[in-house]
Parts: sequence; structure tokens; C-alpha cells
Amino acid sequence: MTEPVATYTAESIAEKLKALPGWSFGDDLIYQEYRTDGWPTTLMLVNAIGFVCEAADHHPDLMVTWGKVIVSLSTHSAGGVTDFDLAMAKKIDEAVLWRPGSDTPLRGTTRPFVEGG
Repeated sequence: MTEPVATYTAESIAEKLKALPGWSFGDDLIYQEYRTDGWPTTLMLVNAIGFVCEAADHHPDLMVTWGKVIVSLSTHSAGGVTDFDLAMAKKIDEAVLWRPGSDTPLRGTTRPFVEGG
């Protein structure tokens, strides 16, 4: 039998979210709204989120509209927010908000593309 996964209190989550700009807490989950520059980018964003979450075997709830994706994370089996959710939020941000830096020959897009909360 596996050990139960510990959930965090609202106060603990508020403290931990300081390290995750744009993420908020409510209704026993953490969430982030990503804005995009249109439908094609929204679809790419959903696929990128899906890829990293499937690789981690941790699956968010997504609300998808023309220029926006809202990602909600909680550990349903634990009944709240756990380390899994906080780690997944960080990994999603790393993947979808990444842009080439000055230390690479990659130039990056000049479009608004994806912006976090």
C-alpha cells in the first residue's frame, strides 16, 4: 500500500506560490492563465502542456479558448495541492515561457506568442 500524499494548507500554498509568478490558489487547486497571440499558438501551447504533463504522469485540467489557456492543478487522489502540483507548475512554466537568451544563436519569435499571468 502506498503512503498518502500530503496536501498543503492555503497559507503554505500562498508562500510556495511566491516562487511561481502568475500562479494563484483557489478551490483547492493552483491555476495559471496563459494568454496567446491567437488560435494556432493556443493549440501549440495545449500540446506543449500536454506533452510535459504526460511525461510526468500528472494531468491538469485545461480551459481552452481562442487566445487563452487556463491550467488548473491539484492532486485529485490526495484532495488538494501537493508537491506534485507545485513541481508540475514549475515545469509547465519552464516549457511554455522559455525564450532563447543572448547566449544562443537562436533568435526567438518577435510575436507576443505566449505570456503568463
